[in-house]
Amino acid sequence: MIQRLRCDNEKGFTLIELMIVIAIIGILAAIAIPNFLSYRTRGQNTSAESEAKNFYNTSMAQFADTNDTVTQFTTSSLPTAFTGNSDITKTGAIQDNNDGTITTTLTFSHSNSVTTYSLLTTGATSEI
Repeated sequence: MIQRLRCDNEKGFTLIELMIVIAIIGILAAIAIPNFLSYRTRGQNTSAESEAKNFYNTSMAQFADTNDTVTQFTTSSLPTAFTGNSDITKTGAIQDNNDGTITTTLTFSHSNSVTTYSLLTTGATSEI
């Protein structure tokens, strides 16, 4: 059929062939782009949760090492061993109450995500 559309001396693609290829590319893009955006958002949220857990673990280690000389860390006075991700926004503080309890008001969110995570006193995170 396609051979009949072409003359004997012409080479190349017909308009129908090009339209079919463009349609296939469009279908693949319609499937792939939303999946990619979903994976990227999930990765950013996981990064914020990981940052919160690392902050908690580093704070607990430093609270134990300093023998109650340091009782609070805020987002402006970070634990010395903590290296934060610049894409993660941190707000609040974590406090050692010197009676075996911890108080925390820390929240973490990625700059490219709308999800915010709250750090619980157990070191777990909760989506706000």
